[in-house]
Formats: sequence, structure tokens, C-alpha cells
Amino acid sequence: MTTASNGYTGTFELDFESPLLQLERQIVEIESHADEAGVNIAAELRKLRQNHTAMLKKIYGKLGAWNTVKVSRHPGRPHGIDHIQSFVKDFCELHGDRHHGDDRAIITGFGRIGPYKCLVCAHNKGKDVKERVKCNFGMAHPEGYRKALLKMKLAEKYGVPIVTLVDTPGAYPGIGAEERGQAEAIAVNMMEMSRLNVPIVTAIIGEGGSGGALGLAVGDRIGMMQYSWYSVISPEGCSSILWKSAEAADQAAEAMKLTAADNLQNGIIDAVIDEPLGGAHRNPEAASDRLQKWIVQSLRELKRFKIHNLVSKRYERLRALGQFTEA
Repeated sequence: MTTASNGYTGTFELDFESPLLQLERQIVEIESHADEAGVNIAAELRKLRQNHTAMLKKIYGKLGAWNTVKVSRHPGRPHGIDHIQSFVKDFCELHGDRHHGDDRAIITGFGRIGPYKCLVCAHNKGKDVKERVKCNFGMAHPEGYRKALLKMKLAEKYGVPIVTLVDTPGAYPGIGAEERGQAEAIAVNMMEMSRLNVPIVTAIIGEGGSGGALGLAVGDRIGMMQYSWYSVISPEGCSSILWKSAEAADQAAEAMKLTAADNLQNGIIDAVIDEPLGGAHRNPEAASDRLQKWIVQSLRELKRFKIHNLVSKRYERLRALGQFTEA
């Protein structure tokens, strides 16, 4: 049984955590029978909790790429709306793209993060089945990206910095989305974000899949939560192409270098945002607090730059991606 402070209550279990979960159940059982036993079991509980912490450190200290993907998809992991509710003060949501409709897979609105007034754009996966269907499981349609860009232009008009929270397996590839210009909407977002005259801070908080992520991820500072992933395709998609089966997703994940540490080493991102021990799903409030501190620090640093220098550096950053040197 898992109960998180972001409202998630469920029985979802990660397979690689089996020994850990057994120990947790043992601790709960001993605690529930402590009064009945009429004996002092504090010492035994202390030892079990120490073993639990040691096991957490061992498992998450050597977490592979495929298991990292599993953690990023945990239903108890805080999503964009959870972070907004946690640390964005006076949030006022803005709707619609003035062309087609209001895509619930992307949330936009003005608010305050720390001392800074910001425009926040975040992918929204939803919490229960009904809400996830409305949000299309975080896979945005073109109207979602057009809504985000429309609000970004409004932020630029008033000189307000932009914060984007990325958490999507990818943009929705359905027929309707393609007919309404999915690829064009993402491309225009990338082009326009590259030259917006305000600071842009981006955080990949869960899944960062393909163009669906890139449509909100052109920033001056880009960070990743420790157990998130960011790549051109999902491991299952890569496996289906290269191995002709989704069953080799674990091999694909290792080969794709999609973890936060890999992206930092390859120069794709600027920082890895540490999560609480055992992942954000174990302590959503602490995860939100760490994310907020990184965003505030990044905004503080970016405020020191003149805006034309900031845009030039953003352009140079984009041009440098993918460069390599042959030995």
C-alpha cells in the first residue's frame, strides 16, 4: 500500500523494490502489534528501519536506466499540477489557444515562485483514470503547444520569466492531431522559444519523450529530476524499431543514455535535481521543495544577464547540441 502526500493512494509496486516492500510490510506489522505484545520492541524497530534505509541507498544508488524509467512513471510521483499546487503562489490558470480549444494535457498560468512572478507551463498527466483520459495521459495535441506559446508571448510582452515543467511520454500522434498540425506546432514553439526576450527555466520532472518534450524545453537553464528520463523516443519505441519487439526495452534504455546523469555528461542539461531517498514518489513534498529551490536559484542567476545576451547564449547553446570530436 502506498500513500503519498500528493493525493495518490494505491498498491502500485516496482518489481525491483520487492525486498524493500517486504521489509516495509514487516515494519508495519510489528508496529501494529506492538501494544498487543506488551513488550518493548523499539530496538528491533530501530534496527529494521536502519536496514530499510540501507537497502534504499543500495537499490537507488545503483539504479539502471530501465528502472529509472519505471520510477519516472510511478503513479505516486508528483506531476506538474502537484508542483504548481505546492510552490506556485497565487496561480491563475489561463485557457485556450484561440484557434481550436483548450488542451488539458498542458496547464498554463501566471503565479509566483519564491520572489519571482512567472508564467508556468506544465504537462499534465492527471491523477485518476477519468482525469487521465481528459489529459490524454500527458500527450498534448497541437492546441496544447499553441496555447503554451500564446501565453509565453504574453509573458514576453510584460517581461515576465517563463518556467516550464516537462512530463510527457511524447506528443499525441493521432490522426486529428496530425491534421491540425502537430509537427508544425512543436517546430514553431521551438523556434519562438529560442528568441523570446525573457528568461526561460525548464525542468524535466518525469518523462521527457521526443518532440512532445522539446515543445516546452527550449530554455536558458535546463534541469532534470534525478529519476527522470529525456530522449528522442521511449525505450519501448526504440526497442520496437531496433529489436522488432518492445520486450528489449531494458537494453534500449541502457543504450539510449536517457538518464539525468547521462544527459548532464553529454551537455544536454545543466543540472541534476536530487530527489529524496527512494524517489519523489516516497516524499513528494520534499521533491517539490528541492525543485522550487533550483528554479529560484536559476531565475536569480538569469536575472543578472542583459536580455540580448541571454537570447544569444540560448541560441549558441542550441547550436552546440550534438557536436562531437573524433579522436
